[in-house]
Amino acid sequence: MKDELQKSRLKGLRAEMKAFGLRAYLIPRADEHQNEYVPPCAERLNWISGFNGTAGLAAITIDTAAMFVDGRYTLQVQDECSDEFWKYKHLTDNPLDLWLSRLLSSGDKVGFDPKLFTNTGLGRIKTVLENAKIELVAIEENLIDKLWQDQPAPPLGSVFLYPEKYSGEPSKAKRDRIAGGLKETGQEALVVSSPDNLAWLFNIRGSDLALTPIALGYAILKSDGSSTLFMDAQKLSAEVQQHLEDDGVLVASPDQFEPTLKTFKDKTVRVDHVTGSAFIVDVLRKSGAQADLGPDPCTADKACKNDTELQGMQKAHIRDGVALVKFFHWFKQQPAEAETEWTVSEQLARFREQGDLYKSPSFQTISAVGANGAIVHYGLVKEKASPLKSGELYLVDSGGQYLDGTTDVTRVLAIGAPTEEMVRRYTQVLKGHVAVSSARFVEGTTGAALDPLARQFLWADGVDYDHGTGHGVGCYLSVHEGPQSISKRGTATSLQPGMVLSNEPGYYKAGAFGIRIESLLVVKQLEPQPKNAERATLGFETLTLAPFERSLIDVGMLSADECNWINAYHTRVRETLVPLLNDFDAAFLKQETRHIHPRSL
Repeated sequence: MKDELQKSRLKGLRAEMKAFGLRAYLIPRADEHQNEYVPPCAERLNWISGFNGTAGLAAITIDTAAMFVDGRYTLQVQDECSDEFWKYKHLTDNPLDLWLSRLLSSGDKVGFDPKLFTNTGLGRIKTVLENAKIELVAIEENLIDKLWQDQPAPPLGSVFLYPEKYSGEPSKAKRDRIAGGLKETGQEALVVSSPDNLAWLFNIRGSDLALTPIALGYAILKSDGSSTLFMDAQKLSAEVQQHLEDDGVLVASPDQFEPTLKTFKDKTVRVDHVTGSAFIVDVLRKSGAQADLGPDPCTADKACKNDTELQGMQKAHIRDGVALVKFFHWFKQQPAEAETEWTVSEQLARFREQGDLYKSPSFQTISAVGANGAIVHYGLVKEKASPLKSGELYLVDSGGQYLDGTTDVTRVLAIGAPTEEMVRRYTQVLKGHVAVSSARFVEGTTGAALDPLARQFLWADGVDYDHGTGHGVGCYLSVHEGPQSISKRGTATSLQPGMVLSNEPGYYKAGAFGIRIESLLVVKQLEPQPKNAERATLGFETLTLAPFERSLIDVGMLSADECNWINAYHTRVRETLVPLLNDFDAAFLKQETRHIHPRSL
């Protein structure tokens, strides 16, 4: 963003803040559903700052402005937001609440849009500010929207039915099961605020977002099994509307959502603590209802994929593996200087498009060479794409949306001869990847307990990576879904059979290179169980089928068990994909998946 435009927008916002008596205003990278990826009309943070990351929060005061990001974006924010206007803050090291409490004075007011924040997200901020006698004020009219004259309209992408041959279960069966749980816990209704959960619950998919097949809207499911879907009728074809009606679903316009919330006086209503906005909670409480903040039960059900979904995910990964092998082979044949990050990314997309049931990428491909690889969520722009150069590493983090599954995979390819440091770091990351993939753990274990397995070999050298090790993945839904994760932050959710997670340790050397190895795993119960086991024992099966970069592996750093695991994995990749490749690509894959031995690659 040019300085003059940045200056003008901040000036306009501060004028609005003064009109509301605010000393500060908070702008999150969020929409009304707390989506990671948001429609263009919700890119308010980008509009005010130029920041393109998928997570961040701006705090703008009358005198200054700060951008709070996590470790994925500490480099990117400096490239996209001018330090003439912005201070850069790490969300964990320099939390927003403490920064505001030290900067502002007793009696000051901090404004926020209640539709863009959850009560959970506001909890600590509110407590710290109240202790400093600073008031947190809900401003229902978004101040950015008042200034954004050419703001895009909300999306009206078409909704389509998701067949049971892919979902594995009728919508009514899901609704009845969730409603039964509400009844058992004395809850009158559930507000479904997550579009992912809405898609899963009603067996529909949408096109409101470019790369995530969801439709924005809300639903209310009552304990008697009745349900109302609040969605713009322009998104629903006559066929979809008729199907929903025949299935017992009432469809209402979005403007009926708030009035319906007001009908639950003296009733207990579950509101998702992750995606349910402070606005929803406030409407319920002012109407005399008890807003019960907690997990949306759809989230846990959706996370544990049924047999049909898992079979679809496996098939999708086979098709994805074919595309990846074709790409790797093509990549290795290109003169480095003849290609750029953009052109090779486009070639990978063309290979994926050849696969059956392919619909789109599952997110914007991270195609990064050299120092760009050290920017964890590097945003590729065609006009700024760097050329490939010999002696550098190329990191590609990509995925596909197939009708029967979602993929997400990261591999690193060496361009020419790698340095000793590159090889050491890659091998350490690979060892961590293998440690997680081969982990065995008892029922009830959370992802936080496994996270150190991925980091231990980097820690031994006094280095680390500033992001989680793994996130959940949906089935033809969001590439990032909860509640499961593998992360330092931890979660109360234990790993359960049917959950799909990523396994993606990494290492990033600012200004030099980045390494990340990512595969998707599914949690499985071990068969047979260990002899004399006292608790059910679980493990992982790797879904992703893509070879590792042989030239970056120092076999001398691997144990015999690690070599055996890599060999077994490469054997499965080879035996699964070779029959689906032409002779040229099959020969390449056979070469790349040869067994590794202590003295030879």
